[in-house]
Amino acid sequence: MPAVDAADIPGDLTRVLYTKDDVAARLAEVAAEIDRDYASKDLLCVGVLNGAIMVMADLTRALHCHVEMDWMAISSYGSGTQSSGVVRILKDLSVDLEDRHVLVVEDIIDTGLTLSYLMQNLRSRRPASLEIMTAFRKPEAKASDVHVKYVGFDIPDEFVVGYGLDYAGRYRNLTDVGTLAPHVYS
Repeated sequence: MPAVDAADIPGDLTRVLYTKDDVAARLAEVAAEIDRDYASKDLLCVGVLNGAIMVMADLTRALHCHVEMDWMAISSYGSGTQSSGVVRILKDLSVDLEDRHVLVVEDIIDTGLTLSYLMQNLRSRRPASLEIMTAFRKPEAKASDVHVKYVGFDIPDEFVVGYGLDYAGRYRNLTDVGTLAPHVYS
């Protein structure tokens, strides 16, 4: 069965920002950087559920080094579509981070408030190193100073779906990444 792309949801997107091929090519470039930076190190990739499922799977398959994977689920509370930065861990890691080289894998960073809390929490577990990789980042929405070492794409501060990014649980399996039409979420 073919994958879901923008042609399958006419009218739901105002524009396609990146195609499946664009994303795959950029992830291969980022994976090459990570391979170089962690060449002699054991790497633990920590995916943040649910959005990071797509990027974590594709990124780790593009790497040429062995990696261990684990997952966290976190929830931030706020009003509407805005995060307050108040975070609750719904699923914690299964492995100890002490003296490990850890790469947090995210689907998207907008304000950075939730990620700021997460990084503080993970730093307290004394990893040897702790870095962030995100598929998408909204620099215009930044509200917290979180250093992101690996960025797939900088995107506009718009409502974006696809490649793990959802609206009300839908569009995660969309292979293209696009701006959701306002009539869908209004």
